[in-house]
Amino acid sequence: MKVVLRDDVADLGVKGDLVDVADGYARNYLVPRGLALRATKGVVKQAEAMRRNREARDIREREGAQALAARLAGTSIEIPARAGEGGKLFGSVTAADIAEAIGQRLGIEIDRRLVDLAEPIKEIGEHTVVLRLHAQVSPEVAFAVVEA
Repeated sequence: MKVVLRDDVADLGVKGDLVDVADGYARNYLVPRGLALRATKGVVKQAEAMRRNREARDIREREGAQALAARLAGTSIEIPARAGEGGKLFGSVTAADIAEAIGQRLGIEIDRRLVDLAEPIKEIGEHTVVLRLHAQVSPEVAFAVVEA
């Protein structure tokens, strides 16, 4: 059965895609949950419009992310933190701290969830972190943790 997805479905497609699925999967799962509509002529036209809108929005978001990545490229960021002997921090520098420092430096608001930090930083020195601004734009940002 051909259906048009109304929402992103893992391992199947994204909103607006026309996909062919098993009849039972469509009748018992996708359609009752509002994730898909049966593909009729009108629904297919609507799906094409949704797809065009999604592509245009994706292009705008990618261009904005690339512009932000270009601004981040030449920026030096310092994060002050209290430290003890040997450069060990009292506490740690988290993704929220990094997002706040970047936001203050550039004058924009960065969501902490965009900062890809495996574990909190607990030492003074130079560090790098990846920002996930867009699916195709993930710049590395260098920053220094300095003693306050």
